[in-house]
Order: sequence, then C-alpha cells, then structure tokens
Amino acid sequence: MKTDVEELSPTRVKLTIEVPFEELKPSLDKAYREVSRQVRIPGFRPGHVPPRIIDQRLGRGAVLEQAINDAVPQLYGKALEDSEIRALGQPDLEITKLDDGDQLAFTAEVDVRPKFDLPDVSTIPVTVENAEVGPDEVEEYLSDLRERFASLRGVDRPAAEGDYVSIDLSASANGKLVDDAQASGISYQVGGGTLLDGLDETLTGMSAGDATTFTAELAGGDHAGEQAEVSVTVHSVKVKELPELDDEFAQSASEYDTLGEFRAGTRTRLESVKRMQQAAQARDRALEALLDRLDIPLPERLVASETERSEQSLDEKRGLAGVAREA
Repeated sequence: MKTDVEELSPTRVKLTIEVPFEELKPSLDKAYREVSRQVRIPGFRPGHVPPRIIDQRLGRGAVLEQAINDAVPQLYGKALEDSEIRALGQPDLEITKLDDGDQLAFTAEVDVRPKFDLPDVSTIPVTVENAEVGPDEVEEYLSDLRERFASLRGVDRPAAEGDYVSIDLSASANGKLVDDAQASGISYQVGGGTLLDGLDETLTGMSAGDATTFTAELAGGDHAGEQAEVSVTVHSVKVKELPELDDEFAQSASEYDTLGEFRAGTRTRLESVKRMQQAAQARDRALEALLDRLDIPLPERLVASETERSEQSLDEKRGLAGVAREA
C-alpha cells in the first residue's frame, strides 16, 4: 500500500492511498462468504455457493462494492498509522480508481491535530490566592454550622418577620378552587417572599389559630397570572434558636471536646481546603497563561461541529424552559 500526504491547511490533510488488488483478497473472500450465506441458488446450500456462480448470477460488482466498504476503513486507519497522522473527526472518502484485479485508489480528506510549539513554561508567572485562613473565616464557618444545628421553638405571640409559621393555603379563582393551589402544613419563614405576593404582609401580626384572606396573582399552574382569593390559616408561630457557641456545642458538632480545640481544628480544615483550591487555581491559571501565549489554528469543521452541538444543547434547554431563543 502506498500513501501520499498533501497538507491542505495547517489543520487539514489529503491522503491519496493506492492499494494493490491482492491486498483486498481477505475482504473479497469475506464478501463472497457473506453473499453465499444470503443468496438462494438452486443446487447449492446457503454458504456453499462458489464465487464463479455468484459472479454469474449476481455480478462481481456487488461483491466488489461490499469488499471495498469493508476494506477502506481498515486501509484508511493503516495509512494514518503509517503516516503518523493524528486525525480529528471523520474523513471525506472518495474512490478514485478501481481496476478489478489490478489496483484500488482512494482519497481521504480529514482534519488533523494542529502543530504548535510550546513556550518555556518555567518563564510563565502565575499568581494564586493566599491559602491563609483568618479569624473571621473561622467564625463564619461556625456561624453557618450553628444555623444547621438550630431548632424551632413555639411562641405565643403574633408572627413577625423572620419567624417560622405552619400554615394552610387555599386559592380560589372566579369562585372556584384552584386544584394546584391547595396546600396544608407548609412551614414558611415570614419575609421569605418565596410563595405569593402579599403573603408576608398578611402573615405579619397573625397568631396561631388566626385565619384570613387576601388577593394575589398566581405564579404557576393553569391559572398563572390570574388574580385569586387566597385563604391562609396559621397553626403555629415559631422562632429559630441557635445553640450557644460553647464546649457543649463543640462536642455535639465535632470530634473535639472544647470550643478552643474546635476553632483550631476548623482553621486547619479550612486551610487544607484552601490549599487544594489553590492547587486547582494554579493549574487553571497556568493553563490560561499558556494558552494566551500560543497561536493554535483550529480546524474549521471541528469548530463548526462544536458550535452546532452547543446550539442544539441550548435549544433543548430553551425548549424545556419554555424560553424564546432571542431571550
């Protein structure tokens, strides 16, 4: 097999591959065997039809086509390997010559990995964030942890912003209950602003056992955007209580016996996390700095294919979200 390589651009080559016909014999034999199993010719069992009979009845052209379809991918792969070409994507193949018993020739155009020279990486400076942990960061971590260990305690007073209430909600539009706007036993923080417009104002000042109605625009469901009469009933009013930051809390929230040990251990753990983040940051910033110093030509077809895939993914997400492409 003979292979000539022509550079069409820094990112694309054309291979011209010439193959002596004897190298196609394994693929021809395989094609005859497969055709022999598939055809039904009187006097011959399936799989035992001689090649000359197949040529007479079906024509050699059909067998040649099947043999070439089987051989070309293998021959193309061997040509890439022999020429030490790093192909990207699928090739454009074209049979240019087929002399039965003499020679097969075909071309393959394909994108290739571009060549580029790496600069001296030892001369590229990279700056990363400091891995030291300050006292404020330790206290912020402990504060977040106290929030996770917080409990709710019932109070006998009207609800105020920040309180937690257990409520039932029921919405009606045009005098009919809205099926997907009925809920009971919801735990809600007053002032959260996450359910309905006007709910926070309505709940403020209500006590356990109180019930009232207000008007709000429904945000979802079949009646989204419609004005509805919303009934709200308060079952309980609770406040969040944070645990004291002391030795007892350290024992319940960690493996340490004292708050001092807990603070020191927290600092060590946060520093370890920061060092890992620092290593990842150094890698990412070093790669960015390296790429800034490289001029790498990109295969046009590969860029177009990647762009098309990104657009398809965007369209799928847009469709699921119900958002117009322009938005």
